[in-house]
Amino acid sequence: MYAIVEIAGQQFKVAKDQKVYVNRLAGEEGDSISFDKVLLTADGDNVTVGAPAIEGALVGAKINRHLKGNKVIVFKKKRRKGYRVKNGHRQALTEILIEGIDLKGGKKAASTKKAEPKKEETKKQETKTDSKSEDLSQYTVVELKEMAKDKGVEGYSSMLKADLIAALS
Repeated sequence: MYAIVEIAGQQFKVAKDQKVYVNRLAGEEGDSISFDKVLLTADGDNVTVGAPAIEGALVGAKINRHLKGNKVIVFKKKRRKGYRVKNGHRQALTEILIEGIDLKGGKKAASTKKAEPKKEETKKQETKTDSKSEDLSQYTVVELKEMAKDKGVEGYSSMLKADLIAALS
């Protein structure tokens, strides 16, 4: 049995007890991780294709170690100009061991993004911009930039001018 799974933006064909080298993953050595973006599974003649991913399918893996790949030399040259640049690069990799492929059941990897209420932020901005005698030092840089865009000030250089203070107050 094998599966095609997307790990860190790349697709890999994996089977049970296989070692795979992927781009560096967050986690310590020995941690168990699971990937829920399984695109295809095959068990003999039984092939399941997702659209785009198979619902409820998981690939469980264990992080063996973190390492660096082989050095790649990048050499640039422009003939007859005396221009030569030599650079090297070693990709940060993680070796994982595929522990199993589960077609149904199991927990999906939870997303760490938090939903932020947008209505409260707009109310705060409206109340802050209503009073004209406020000190601008109480605002963050992001709030000042948004207020400047609302007033029609464009570009960083025009924000540095004293016109910004006059436009916002």
